[in-house]
Amino acid sequence: MSTKAATPGLFDPAIIRRAAIDAFGKLDPRKLARNPVIFVTEMVSVVVTLLFIRDVVTQNGVASFSGQIAAWLWFTVLFANFAEAVAEGRGKAQADALRKTRSDAHAKRLIDPNNRSGMQDVIEGVSALDLRLGDIVLVEAGDLVPGDGEIIEGVASVNESAITGESAPVIREAGGDRSAVTGGTTVLSDWIKVKITAAPGSTFIDRMIALVEGAERQKTPNELALSILLSGLTIIFLIVCVTLWPLARYSGTMLSVTVLIALLVCLIPTTIGGLLSAIGIAGMDRLIRFNVIATSGRAVEAAGDVDTLLLDKTGTITFGNRMADEFIPVGNVAEHALAEAVMLASLADETPEGRSIVALAKSRYGLAAPADDADARIVPFSAHTRISGVDLPGRSLRKGAVDSILAQSSVPKDHLPEDFKRAIERISRTGGTPLAVSENGFLLGLVHLKDIVKPDIKDRFAALRAMGIKTVMVTGDNPLTAAAIASEAGVDDFIAQATPEDKLTYIRKEQQGGRLIAMCGDGTNDAPALAQADVGVAMQTGTQAAREAGNMVDLDSDPTKLIEIVAIGKQLLMTRGSLTTFSIANDVAKYFAIIPALFVVTYPELEAINIMKLASPQSAILSAVIFNALIIIALIPLALKGVAYRPVGAAALLRRNLLIYGLGGILVPFVGIKLIDLAVSALHLA
Repeated sequence: MSTKAATPGLFDPAIIRRAAIDAFGKLDPRKLARNPVIFVTEMVSVVVTLLFIRDVVTQNGVASFSGQIAAWLWFTVLFANFAEAVAEGRGKAQADALRKTRSDAHAKRLIDPNNRSGMQDVIEGVSALDLRLGDIVLVEAGDLVPGDGEIIEGVASVNESAITGESAPVIREAGGDRSAVTGGTTVLSDWIKVKITAAPGSTFIDRMIALVEGAERQKTPNELALSILLSGLTIIFLIVCVTLWPLARYSGTMLSVTVLIALLVCLIPTTIGGLLSAIGIAGMDRLIRFNVIATSGRAVEAAGDVDTLLLDKTGTITFGNRMADEFIPVGNVAEHALAEAVMLASLADETPEGRSIVALAKSRYGLAAPADDADARIVPFSAHTRISGVDLPGRSLRKGAVDSILAQSSVPKDHLPEDFKRAIERISRTGGTPLAVSENGFLLGLVHLKDIVKPDIKDRFAALRAMGIKTVMVTGDNPLTAAAIASEAGVDDFIAQATPEDKLTYIRKEQQGGRLIAMCGDGTNDAPALAQADVGVAMQTGTQAAREAGNMVDLDSDPTKLIEIVAIGKQLLMTRGSLTTFSIANDVAKYFAIIPALFVVTYPELEAINIMKLASPQSAILSAVIFNALIIIALIPLALKGVAYRPVGAAALLRRNLLIYGLGGILVPFVGIKLIDLAVSALHLA
């Protein structure tokens, strides 16, 4: 079970307080220049403020009106800054939690790592901050791993809850795809020698902190394109408002600069302009809450368009170790008797296969490990004999490779039981490994070892299929074994006997066909494919090379997490599109509010389009400006939480969003502006 700390709420008081302060700090024009829409709003707010000061000094009768307009324009800028600050604040809260995992612990650095002297290892105590690339450290039970690295010797149980939030310890060992360790984790048992692969300040946790704080968040291509669109609309409406002044004067209508600025701010897309950055930050934050670290916003966005997923089989779809799946007795041997015999033969077997045999015997047959027998003699596994077992008084129990057991068996090879041969053929056909079991030279049966598919993974792949994502398993196994695993896991296709070059070729071919590819993997041999894929999700349990090649790291090492990753990516795109639609649709109501207010004196016929029956021209303009500011605050929860994603077709999603955010964007301002007008009128009358 996960032990992650509770995620801060949408409006956690501590985050709100910090965001309110940060909103004022973001008024710096150099910071706002990255957001053209809000930058323009700030500049015109300065102009209206100066006009208000002039009106006060000259005791102009419109000072009250220009002052209210100036105040609400500043509120518009502050609310936009506040939206971004809240999104960043949630990331900073995550970063603060991550900082607690860092420690200025001491490390046991080996002075002569190659042991050229031939003597016992010489160790010096140094600060973890003094470690450099290539240093080799000894980490013993109870020690913190001082930095990111690769295990070069030893095996240990490691508590990674500080990184993954998972309380169950994991096994890390030299060689293979589970040799990477992360600084800040704790060794619980045994010892390991670790070669440091990241300098202080560049560790995995340091990168995570920088990412979740948004310090290195760059705008994605989609976000840049939308920023260009919003800038274009702002320029267009700026030209419209500037040219409107001489046209109005020609018709006999005198428009003040304050009114024209109010019109400009109401027409430019301030709503989506104020929320755009918050939407992107919140998308990465949602990934973090699913225990996935994205090293780029581009990857989050690309995840929303992924249509093909490549998964490495070993350690990704399967657990990666051969595990006992069933006991198959032969002849008249009872299944329970076979289970008891093979459990006794495996009690001293500390290999993953041996432990899985004992676990299966206990869970499926209710067997209990016997008390230690002083007369028992353990026969350890040997690569030469390929046999292990135990000798008890009157019983000699052995398990091992079929050929090795048969060589010691009293049964001639040409007289093997038919059910024994059929069982071997069935196990081999499904890609499993048979282990033979004997007692005193007589065959008892077989143990079916197989690379176990992770539980519930078939249902998860079905969910991916419902999203329109094709799943492809990549494995180095022969086609027969690959087909068996693919069928059990429920993937759509598989690539057998795949080399790193084969994976790259497949990804490039699919990308040339216009597909976006996601790749999940954990091994060094997966690194090239992870780097080439549009979305490369590396498992936290994988090697350092895999984690550096991918643009996402799954801290739970769950390949089906891509379902959440894709959903979050789609949610990000949908949220951005929906709020853009809502923002642009808002302008319709503002036309009906402001245009009559500007020209009704000169052209009384325009009163016909004052369908909201607003109290006065000044009240109409002020109500539109107030609504324009308040709608940003109202939409912050939606920007942070995201528009709900459902695995339906694109056409259905488009219809739904146009109905809700297009039609809603037209209707909501009519109601909102009218209610604000009633309140403004009541206050003025009072």
